[in-house]
Order: sequence, then structure tokens, then C-alpha cells
Amino acid sequence: MDKLRIEGQHPLRGVVQASGAKNAALPAMAAALLTAEPVELRNVPQLMDVRTLRRLLGSLGAAVEQDGDTVRIDAREIGNVEASYDLVKTMRASVLVLGPLLARFGQARVSLPGGCAIGARPVDQHIKGLQALGADITVEQGYIVARTATSSGRLRGARIATDMVTVTGTENLMMAATLAEGETWIDNAAREPEVVDLARLLRAMGARISGDGTSQIRVVGVERLHGARHRVIPDRIEVGTFLCAALATRGDVTVTGADPGHQDALLDKLSEAGAQIETAADRIRLRADALAGGRPRAVSVRTTEYPGFATDMQAQFMAVNCIADGTARITETIFENRFMHVQELVRLGARIDIDGHSCIVQGMPRLSGASVMATDLRASAGLVVAGLAAEGTTLIDRIYHLDRGYDAIEVKLRGLGADIARVTGKGD
Repeated sequence: MDKLRIEGQHPLRGVVQASGAKNAALPAMAAALLTAEPVELRNVPQLMDVRTLRRLLGSLGAAVEQDGDTVRIDAREIGNVEASYDLVKTMRASVLVLGPLLARFGQARVSLPGGCAIGARPVDQHIKGLQALGADITVEQGYIVARTATSSGRLRGARIATDMVTVTGTENLMMAATLAEGETWIDNAAREPEVVDLARLLRAMGARISGDGTSQIRVVGVERLHGARHRVIPDRIEVGTFLCAALATRGDVTVTGADPGHQDALLDKLSEAGAQIETAADRIRLRADALAGGRPRAVSVRTTEYPGFATDMQAQFMAVNCIADGTARITETIFENRFMHVQELVRLGARIDIDGHSCIVQGMPRLSGASVMATDLRASAGLVVAGLAAEGTTLIDRIYHLDRGYDAIEVKLRGLGADIARVTGKGD
């Protein structure tokens, strides 16, 4: 099993290119099921999750090809509407095929999803919304079994108010509504850039969508959608991870292909910690090589839905606070089980106390390398940031989590001067 070996305390310097956003590419790939015409997606990251969804779409009968960062999907001849457990169990985003299959074919059988063990993240909001659109849904032997219950065989427009803000729920319902009869309103919709990116693709395919980027989305159903070409937005979480790594190592890093407009909450916190931030239309530069006192300032954060501080950046920012000057409180409001990286950071010498849904992080002058274990995707990234800042050697096990969401992260970090390598380990 692969591991990452990091020799820490090498300041990161240079320029790195952002990859496309995993959390935008996956729903875009699922959206290709809505049409019998080819869909071409560019700037798609080469990730384990993307490969998993490619296999899932192929199992449904779609022809899927990837050439570099371009994915072409032809879902003309779908002969199967079942997303099996063997594929869905490794990735929660697989549930995104439910809405498109139901909307276009009137039926779907999708396994309840798996993925990172960071919280329950139930799919009840997906089911509730699709039922409001006229679907008859049951859960049988671990599968969501859905079919349209209208006389026309199509979903019908409705007003849907989700009980909680859910990104994949908003995306699933938005895709399903594109082919429904009449008008659909999604209240309490997620506002994330990835939702806006999906709406942009769907409009290119002929959908009638407005309000994306706000808490209320309007979809007027059409009879059919057509093919399109679409460029996936930059991965704001990858961008944020590189910026945190630059701050933790007191470096000077420019991330190109980024969208600063997606990073306001994070950039504010990085600036508060003492980093110098410069932005242009498609790049962000962080300088931390002249920090007052040689350490970042401790900064408290509270995760919340976009445009607030992203839960997917919590572990990486916690790693920065571990070597900061002062004490910070990090409060997690999105997922109930997202502090599993704390004990691994403690192995590196961090001083962290868990207090319910918060962590109190007392910054230390230095961390010391050790063997640690990744527990989920973003925890993995937090351990990488900590390892880059620590003295000595850090060995990170179970980096298959990392490979789900970061495209060749060790290669990109080496390009910035990090001493990091992928090694083959033995056992679990």
C-alpha cells in the first residue's frame, strides 16, 4: 500500500497550476446521462473518484473516454439503470446518477452511497425532493429504487424546500428537474461554486435554470437536452491546500488557474494569520517568508456553508494553527465526525483538545515528524500540510484517501521544493 514520505521544513516556493474541481467534475459527468448526445468535459482532474464514476457510467452502458484532462461521455445507449454497490460503496457522489436516470428513463436503482467516514450525510433530502417531483421511491436491501409515478412517465415540477443545505442534494434535484414537466423551485439550495458550474453546463445543454448561486433555484423543464462542451472550474480546495502549505512552511507560492472569487473566506483567514495575499483574475500568490516572529498568528475558524469557511479546508487550516503563535478554536458545524485527524496531528507534537464540536489548538514552535495514518480525504491533506512544516520525517499511511481528491499532489509539491515521495509500504 502506497505511503507518502515527507522530509519537512523546506519552504515552498514557485508556481503551481490548479487542477479542475473534483466536486464539479463528478456532477458534470453524471449530467451527461440526461442526454443522448455526447458531452465533452475539459479540465477534469485525473483522480480515483473520477475513475470510479467513469466505471459506473460505463456499467450503465455509456461510452466514456478520457484523454488527459478531457472526458467524453456518450450516453446514447443506456441499457441498465442500476448503480451497483460494488462501485457506489467507495464514493458518496455516485448518488448523483439517481436524478438524471430517473428524469430521462423514468426509473433508477442506486445503491446507498459510501465514501469517507466523516459523518452520516443522509440521502433523505434527495429522496424527499424527488418524491415531490412525482417519484415513487422505496429503499430495498440497501438500494434506492425509484420510478416516476405520473401518467406521462415524466417527473413534474414542484416547490421543494430542503431541511438542510445539501450540495449533492441540490445538484441531484436540479438535474432531475431539467426534464420535468413544468416549473420547479428549490428553496434552501446550496450556493457553492460547484452548483453554479453544474447549472452552467446544464444551460449549455439546453436547460432553463436561473437563481444558481443563491438560496433559491428555478428550473423550467424541457422535453430533451442536447450535447455540450464544458470546462470544469478550478478546485478551490486544492488551491486552498497549497496556500495553507505555503503559509505553514513560510514560503512564497503562486497558484495559477485559480479563481480568487471562490476563496474569500479562506483568504481573509490566511491574511489574518499574517500571510501577504496578492490576487489577479486567475491566480493567487501567498507570501509568508517574512512573517513577524517567524510564525503565523493563530486564527479561529468556524465551518459553514458557502460562502463561509469550507469544511473541506478545516483540517488543512488546523495544521497551520498547530505551528502558529497563540491559541485558536476551530468549530465544525457541517459534519459530526470530522476531527479524526486530531489524534494523528497530536502524534506530530500538536497540542489539541477536543471540546464537543470544537477543537482548541495551542500553537507550538515546531512539530516533529512521525508515522501517521490518513482517515479521510481532507484529513490526508491536513497531515501533508503538517508534515511539510514538521522537523524530520513524516510517513503518511493510507493515502488512497488522498488520491480520491488530489491529482499528483506529491509531484506538484516537489515542483515547489518539497522533499516528498510516494513509497510502497507493506501491510495495512
